[in-house]
Amino acid sequence: MKVLFKQLAGLAARLKVTLVAIVGLALSPVALTQEQFIVEVEPISIPNMPGVQSFAWGKSSDGKILIIGGRRDGLHLRRPFETFDPAQSNKDFIVLDIKAQRVWTAPLTSLPTSIQEQLQSTNMQFYQRDSILYIIGGYGYSATAGDHITFPNLTAIHVDSVVDAIINGKPFAKYFRQIEDARMQVTGGQLGHLDSFFYLCGGQKFMGRYNPMGGASFTQEYTEEIRKFKIIDDGTTLSIQDYSAIKDRANLHRRDYNMSPQIFPDGSRGFTMFTGVFQFTANLPFLNSVNVFDTGYQVVNENIYLSHYHSAKVPIWDSTANQMHTIFFGGIAQFYMDSLGNLIRDDSVPFVSTISKVTRHSDWTLSEYKIGDMPGLVGASSEFIPVSSPDVQYIDGEILHLNKIPENKRVLIGYIIGGINSSAPNIFWINDGTQSRAAPTVYAVYLKKGESRDIKVRYIEPPSEIKLTINPNPVEDVLYAEIQLPEGDGFFVRIVNMKGETVYFQQIPMVIGVFRLAIDVKELAQGAYIFEVGSKNAGRKTVAFVKT
Repeated sequence: MKVLFKQLAGLAARLKVTLVAIVGLALSPVALTQEQFIVEVEPISIPNMPGVQSFAWGKSSDGKILIIGGRRDGLHLRRPFETFDPAQSNKDFIVLDIKAQRVWTAPLTSLPTSIQEQLQSTNMQFYQRDSILYIIGGYGYSATAGDHITFPNLTAIHVDSVVDAIINGKPFAKYFRQIEDARMQVTGGQLGHLDSFFYLCGGQKFMGRYNPMGGASFTQEYTEEIRKFKIIDDGTTLSIQDYSAIKDRANLHRRDYNMSPQIFPDGSRGFTMFTGVFQFTANLPFLNSVNVFDTGYQVVNENIYLSHYHSAKVPIWDSTANQMHTIFFGGIAQFYMDSLGNLIRDDSVPFVSTISKVTRHSDWTLSEYKIGDMPGLVGASSEFIPVSSPDVQYIDGEILHLNKIPENKRVLIGYIIGGINSSAPNIFWINDGTQSRAAPTVYAVYLKKGESRDIKVRYIEPPSEIKLTINPNPVEDVLYAEIQLPEGDGFFVRIVNMKGETVYFQQIPMVIGVFRLAIDVKELAQGAYIFEVGSKNAGRKTVAFVKT
């Protein structure tokens, strides 16, 4: 913590409020002059559009989109011999003209081997500066290494030239340049650009074949860093200069999160690293976030509940109210809201359809809202592509200026491309490759000012004692439990047979809101059982049930 305060010393002048760690969201006042708006998504059918997720992208000067890398399948499988199958890597460049509803593709095979291997990887970090798209790292199979690796490369791509060459069937290898640098060996982080510096935030170095049971097929090392540097590029030679790094194991141990450019209440620019996975001490997402400035970073101890994994997102600036909104489209989260607006916790961290909004107010506090739903469990590992028009202005091509949009006019602000389309919220432990897919759908995103459908995340008042319901009863296959405890209490769940023997036991960490649990009881013998929930502060609660 002392190290963190030293790193924040340069921020003292800009941080004019005291940050307080709270459970739940700040109940901050809303400026009377704030702009109300709604966001809607509509699918667009584009012939021959391939499904792709976890990719990098760039945009040509005439608005065509270049898609690079990622995967053609859905959620990765679990067994080491089949997970991240090289055959499902995206080995084609995809050029997309959404207005003309046309798609062109070209294989990577004409490129040098080292560039081919990196650009068919997944979860690369990328940023386009002018006409050059810079791609860092990524995870995938390397025939050269004979294994899955995180690539130690920085690659520069001239987007306009590559797009033109692919459309016209011309060679394009000369428009790619690459260097190797071990500091760029990162996957699952995010890359931002501020003034003349790039910021490579979070992520990991993952080497070998994934194994969720912690087998010996891989090594995993989170960077736990914000890496700051300049990319020096004269059009021929690439180099990394003025490199520095800040390390924080407790707060920067995160990957596969959403980082969004921000305009902060004092007018300064930077980024926010929203939530992400996984906590250093628990296999659960972070609920808090980290603000990144040119002088350091700030840990924001206000919980965000509805978006915890990389998804399409759009930052929106309200200059009149001095508020920053960030919209997240679907994805994966530890919490979702039921039809009554209650916050529901699921530690399986399921796919969700939630469209949510996090607002940073002029006093630096945060509020979170549900503002809609995606048309299905889509959005994870997708990307938002901004579109400018006379009615839509993006600051530096990244931050939508809300006040420039006409009142009561529905305007197109961009497109959501790709991502994972899941058939059910929780599929990880049953995943055989058929439960999800890479989405081939493009969604148009519209914004209309003058209306609001915001539902603020409603903190559930904790009960004074344990509340427990189970169903069905009698039960044949799966028993569902709904549990509420006094706030800040961890608990255990136990099933006991009529002999007093424990046949099921699970310890649950601190719960927020309503906790729902599904237990497979197919293997239990027929008969009567006791379902018990117990905690240190709230005592115990039991319910009898019958297994048929």
